[in-house]
Amino acid sequence: MNTDIINIIDVLYVIYFMLPAYMANISGLVFGGGKPLDMGMSLADGRRLIGDGVTWRGTAAGTFVGLVVGIIQGIISGSVITGAFTGLLLGFGALMGDAAGSFIKRRLRIDRGRPAPILDQLDFVFGALILVSPITVPPLDQIILIMLITLVLHLSANIIAYLIGMKDVWY
Repeated sequence: MNTDIINIIDVLYVIYFMLPAYMANISGLVFGGGKPLDMGMSLADGRRLIGDGVTWRGTAAGTFVGLVVGIIQGIISGSVITGAFTGLLLGFGALMGDAAGSFIKRRLRIDRGRPAPILDQLDFVFGALILVSPITVPPLDQIILIMLITLVLHLSANIIAYLIGMKDVWY
């Protein structure tokens, strides 16, 4: 079999697998706003626990979208319960990974909106993969592919959002 076809199939598979996490991450941003998840709390270092960028509404919306995507995938695969549970864990995990990334950025004294290369792009991937791990753990080569694809997708989406005026910075 042609290895180019295998690589394309691998790429499409990992995008399909991560779709609940990708859609949850986007939805958290699109539908976010309102009360921050950390309720305005700061730690002893005087910096916010997470910050204003991670909100209850965005977390709820993103988790719901991840669940819906998982249900649709479950209908396609013939296992709605597994699809729903996987979508829920990938979606909620993505948002918790993003929150963990914000927590780390605050501890490193990186202000909201300032870049933290790799962390900004992959925090949600790590959260999603950790939370879904009781159900499934992709092989290492797929995890590496997920990270590479996510870096490209994330940067591309940010550049497009910047060009159409949805973001103030391209990164």
